[in-house]
Amino acid sequence: MSSDSNQMDFLECIDSLPAMPAIAQKILALPLNTDQGEAELLRLIAQDPQTSAKIIGLSNTALFGAPGSINSVRDATMRLGMTQVKAIAVSMATLSSLTKQSEGKLKFADFWAHSLAIANTMRILTRHMPPRMRPMEDKIFLAGLLHDIGYYVLSYIDISISNALHEKLNADTSMPLLDIENNLLGTHHGEIGAQLGKHWGLPEEIIAVMRYHHMPENEQAQIGQPLVSLVNIAEKLLPDFGITEHTAHEVTEQEWASIHIDINKVNTIVEEIEQVAEKTRQLADAA
Repeated sequence: MSSDSNQMDFLECIDSLPAMPAIAQKILALPLNTDQGEAELLRLIAQDPQTSAKIIGLSNTALFGAPGSINSVRDATMRLGMTQVKAIAVSMATLSSLTKQSEGKLKFADFWAHSLAIANTMRILTRHMPPRMRPMEDKIFLAGLLHDIGYYVLSYIDISISNALHEKLNADTSMPLLDIENNLLGTHHGEIGAQLGKHWGLPEEIIAVMRYHHMPENEQAQIGQPLVSLVNIAEKLLPDFGITEHTAHEVTEQEWASIHIDINKVNTIVEEIEQVAEKTRQLADAA
């Protein structure tokens, strides 16, 4: 099969994927700046036992502060914050719609650990940005959790091709990631994720993150900035965390400047990120 026809096959499959779960659509549309919006968020999450359990479980880990006896979603929101709870709920609902009984080379635990670590790294980075330059809080965590969803879509569409890709990524460290994916798939996980984002009607900024997080210099990535660059830098700071993506590259001074972070703060930032990564790794190991 040629690359062009292979790409066409994968992208044509997007329209046949499950619709975005109704609960995810409702949660995504909720405004959290009103008491009514917050109450509705808690009500919707309570309807989904899996999402409720995940949120409560995360709130009881060292990753989000001192472990404690949180046993309700309402208490979890006090620790995690409404915007993070909203992003986790949307992500869990969307991923559950693409989950099959049998896993391939891409394990949900590894994928979730990677996504969670990147999301938290982005939060650390934004705290060191000038306030006027920071993206909206509710977009930061959602972008981090969903940026690589194209991998999950590929596994759902064709688990054998997904397995072949991850075997190749783990075996070949000399070839750039996008070259490996384009050679095998005729497209790449960013484009697959972006097409799903369009199919589900996700915000344009999030779609841009999915498509361009390995190509932040692309002119079309501007609509998703600075989120696109934040994901790209986060993956370089946590190379191959959870899943292999050949992201072990030094962050340049120009890249730090692109997200308006003072180069003199980098050592402090890296130390913070290493602590978050270790807590995320412990969380993944305990899963």
